[in-house]
Amino acid sequence: MSKLKRSAPLPAAALLAALAAAPGAQAQTAAASAPGIGATDIGGVVTGPSGPEAGVWVIAETTDLGTKFAKIVATDDAGRYVIPDLPKAKYKVWVRGYGLADSPRVDGTPGQPLNLAATPAPSAAAAAELYPGMYWYSMLRIPAADQFPGTGDGRGGNGIPEFMRSQYAWVDTVKQSCQSCHALGSQNIRHPRKELGEFPNSTEMWARRIQSGQAMGNMAISIARLGPEKGLSLYADWTDRIAKGELPADKPARPQGLERNMVVSLWDWASPTSYLHDAISTDKRKPTLFPNGLIYGSPEESTDEVPVLDPVNHKAWTVKHPYRPGTPSLADEPRGPSPFWGEEAIWDGHTSNHNLIVDDRGLVWFAARIRAAADQPEWCKAGSDHPSAKVVPINAGRHFSVFDPKTQKFDLIDTCFGTHHLYFGYDADQTLWTSWGGPAGNVVGWLNTRKYLETRDAKASQGWAPMVVDVPGWGKRGEYVEADKPLDPTKQKRVIAGMYGVQPSPTDGSIWGQSMDRGFSRMDQPGYLIRFIPGSDPTNTGLTELFQPPAGSWSPRGIDVDSKGVVWTTLGSGHLASFDRSKCKAPLTGPSAVTGEQCTEGWTLYRFPGPQFAGVDPSGSADHAYYVWVDRFNTLGLGNDVPIASTNGSESLTVLVDGKLHQLHVPYPAGFFTKNVDGRIDDPDAGWKGRGVWTTTGTRAPFHNETGKGERPRVFKVQMRPDPLAR
Repeated sequence: MSKLKRSAPLPAAALLAALAAAPGAQAQTAAASAPGIGATDIGGVVTGPSGPEAGVWVIAETTDLGTKFAKIVATDDAGRYVIPDLPKAKYKVWVRGYGLADSPRVDGTPGQPLNLAATPAPSAAAAAELYPGMYWYSMLRIPAADQFPGTGDGRGGNGIPEFMRSQYAWVDTVKQSCQSCHALGSQNIRHPRKELGEFPNSTEMWARRIQSGQAMGNMAISIARLGPEKGLSLYADWTDRIAKGELPADKPARPQGLERNMVVSLWDWASPTSYLHDAISTDKRKPTLFPNGLIYGSPEESTDEVPVLDPVNHKAWTVKHPYRPGTPSLADEPRGPSPFWGEEAIWDGHTSNHNLIVDDRGLVWFAARIRAAADQPEWCKAGSDHPSAKVVPINAGRHFSVFDPKTQKFDLIDTCFGTHHLYFGYDADQTLWTSWGGPAGNVVGWLNTRKYLETRDAKASQGWAPMVVDVPGWGKRGEYVEADKPLDPTKQKRVIAGMYGVQPSPTDGSIWGQSMDRGFSRMDQPGYLIRFIPGSDPTNTGLTELFQPPAGSWSPRGIDVDSKGVVWTTLGSGHLASFDRSKCKAPLTGPSAVTGEQCTEGWTLYRFPGPQFAGVDPSGSADHAYYVWVDRFNTLGLGNDVPIASTNGSESLTVLVDGKLHQLHVPYPAGFFTKNVDGRIDDPDAGWKGRGVWTTTGTRAPFHNETGKGERPRVFKVQMRPDPLAR
């Protein structure tokens, strides 16, 4: 009897593919455990060398529809997956997961089962390429706490500016001025492009890099606040260590529990050069309005073309936002050559369209610039007869507009105050409240939209008020000293808080806001929560309360209020936080009312998962969240009043359910970076299929993502089914 010839072993992927196709016992086992699917589903089992792959993602993508479309699900404990409700098309399907390299993209057809072979990552470095950005940017070396306050660049100085008084302020600048706009840990950022040129060292490379494109002004200011030589050298050290093969010290865990129930649908919209800020689907106050309707976006500085998505018919287009003659364009501002776009001015926006909201009439309201700042109406200024100008004459930078989808027409609405974020109140006048961040943000502004739509009189329909703190405890507005004057305990005190976020309370008529800390505002003051109590005549009766986060936490960013009146924010220290004013024990008056160092008992903190920067307080996290949104009406299916943080550091939406944080990581395209969330209920009787939250690609540079130049911003719909195989 001759000896059998031993053949070379098959590669793991080939072996698994052969087993999946074989008629033997392995194939019968897979078939027995395969999930049930319908005519519009793709489903099967994902298997790796050691058996079923639990907690990995399966992605199906098509270009057969009106715009590129994809859907993402996770596998269950047995490696099973079901991608439900796919439009009729030809799909490419593949597996992605921590510890894996992407599997080959194979053809998939709805209604037909598809078992998939996972591809193990060939090395730790290859596996780490799929880690969320925060795992990479947490490798940045932060100056030790004993290096602060900085001693400057002079002889004997440590290179840290003297105004940088604490380590947390340095970290806050990294997060709020760098990461919040440019996804620091994304592949392009951590692996600089050779197209930048040849440099004697990486410090000079970074000096050139931050002078690229039309965001160079903000990047230059940010690095100057870090050093600049100190900041440049530390970023250079970071990318040098990565180039030499250093990997993140921590590894992300695969999705667990309810995280595996996530279903993500995504559509291309807008152009590859568009910088999208927000997306909106319905009226936040009643999310059952406009079911299955259009999604609108705000493209901020990049363009005046407002993107629109029809998610039912998978079509995307734009509507041009008008502006008045003389409105400046981003194309006219200084810029450096880009390694992606050369000398081309890819941003040519005039309207600086930042934020948008839909009302119960279906009108879309924008925070948008409609004219040059120099064209401020006379009725905004000193000597005007406008009631608010008599109290606080001002000059603004961004204004209002409103778009009627039925007529396809815009109204351009002059405001004296600036607009940044905007939300509707709960009053009969449908008052639209706005924030105005930064040192110029010295008032609270509003528009009576009922009056405006009846009269089209912008002057008569708007008002604004100073922020005045009730130091002596009078309980009503009285004589106050200006913000630049010393505190007088016998008088009230005006403050300049620079509201960034704004949110009317659904419980008591107060208006909540938050101001940014030093890392974003570049003002010598901490970040606050701000409560504005309008009174009967807000310009003359409004009072303000300030609240600082407790020691060890800092820098509120974003704000929302739940149905019980509890305020939610995210903190630069790496926390989701709630503030319950009803827990305050001491009177909210006296000198501490001006600093906001009061009612620490009202705060509850939840540390974001993941690593912290080395040498920084471990009670916080390196994760960065841009904003927070409270799901008051169970639009996601996880319950009422669930806060959702836009944690773009972990490339996730982070939800708090029953006191525990869960991260809904979106794995494709790598570098998921979002700034807002909006929820809508399309069919309250359809279970999980009738609910979902919407968001969009929010980075300034979508071409930094894994697909590179040509990658378009995407709209993401996130849904939560009751289990990973629900159809």
